[in-house]
Amino acid sequence: MYRPFYRSIAAALFFCFSCGVATARAPLVLLTDFGTADGAVAAMKGVAYSISQDLLIADLSHEDPGSIFAGAYRLYQAEPFWPKGSVFVAVVDPGVGTGRLAVALETLSGRFFLAPNNGLLTLVAEREGVKELREIDESVNRRPGSEDSHTFHGRDIFAYAGARLAAGVESFEQIGRRLPSETLVTIPYRAAERKGDAVTGVIPVLDSHFGNVWTNIPKSLFDELKVALGDDIRVRIRHGDRLVVDLVAPYRRTFGDVPPGRPLVYVDSLLDMAVALNLADFAKSYGVEPGLDWTVDLAREHP
Repeated sequence: MYRPFYRSIAAALFFCFSCGVATARAPLVLLTDFGTADGAVAAMKGVAYSISQDLLIADLSHEDPGSIFAGAYRLYQAEPFWPKGSVFVAVVDPGVGTGRLAVALETLSGRFFLAPNNGLLTLVAEREGVKELREIDESVNRRPGSEDSHTFHGRDIFAYAGARLAAGVESFEQIGRRLPSETLVTIPYRAAERKGDAVTGVIPVLDSHFGNVWTNIPKSLFDELKVALGDDIRVRIRHGDRLVVDLVAPYRRTFGDVPPGRPLVYVDSLLDMAVALNLADFAKSYGVEPGLDWTVDLAREHP
């Protein structure tokens, strides 16, 4: 009479091979650039559920087609809010089917990332640190019957391997051979820096639903300018050498602190600096796009 109870407890646990103790099942989090208009993401979830119907699967993002750095930033944006042990399957993969490696990363923060080795893990590896890097052994971690499929590794390799790891079917050590940490491909990008009376950085992504312009300039660096709330800020945005935006906007806490349609500089949810229009789309209004060749300079506007 107690078997259903014990089965439910067993379904909620998996064995952690690396530490040798039972622990709660790991969430499986999906990041792709596939969009949701067709069945690609649903196919990945179906493969994962074929491993275990007790998995907890969540969507991170499925936008920004083809942009590896945007995918890297979306991971950077979301992953620290997930519990230790979470498994992230990240697939922005222009090189799918080529000789690029499929890798699994365990960070020092205790989270796991499965992705093509193309720079997609640049920012999480930089922030969280690399505890261990492994090549995904495709002879074991490939959906049975998919050997002739070469353009959908998100379904056939990454979702399959990620589900096996999250469900406890295999340990991280069993996923494939260990690689030197320097094997991990990273994308060079311009770090935020101070230049005299200004701070400068890049536009990794847009707060796309609203058109706000996010930068990689941390508030801590901006604070070195000794700017107070209400002060005016000179905002210059360039695409390469071309000046696209040159305006003055107040430094405010939130959007409603300026009239509708007016610009402001504010601290975004990741504690980086951002530029927006209240109740309007800044990026569309000024023709701004994300990318490593888009730069932002912020300087205190002196009267």
